[in-house]
Amino acid sequence: MVWRALNGLGLKVREAAEAAGIDRRTIELLYVRTSQINGCAYCLDMHVGDAVKAGETPQRLAVLPAWRDTALFTAKERAALALTESITELPDHRTREHEEAYAREHLTADEFSAVSWLAITINAFNRVSIVSHHPVRQER
Repeated sequence: MVWRALNGLGLKVREAAEAAGIDRRTIELLYVRTSQINGCAYCLDMHVGDAVKAGETPQRLAVLPAWRDTALFTAKERAALALTESITELPDHRTREHEEAYAREHLTADEFSAVSWLAITINAFNRVSIVSHHPVRQER
């Protein structure tokens, strides 16, 4: 019952993000980055595949952990990634303020809110999957 509620929240958050102008490829990119930080194999397996289906390239997925060191990501994507990482890692107050200010420079208020909720929900899914030992099944 609670799992269904979390899934419902995830769907609503994704709908709100798309309504705010965050495309599916960016949503999946944020899910992958959060899952990389949290070490959630199940979510990585799922969202890398979903990212590819949404048009993400193998090159960008390969360099995603080093996104700050490449010009392959747009200003909006970089802002979304910075905000997502800050919400996931919960760094010190000064760092959080810096990342939030950077994100607000490149995201509308609706996009900022949507990215925040995307990060919050994928973090919840990561924790559920890690604690529940959701298996990654070998492809056939």
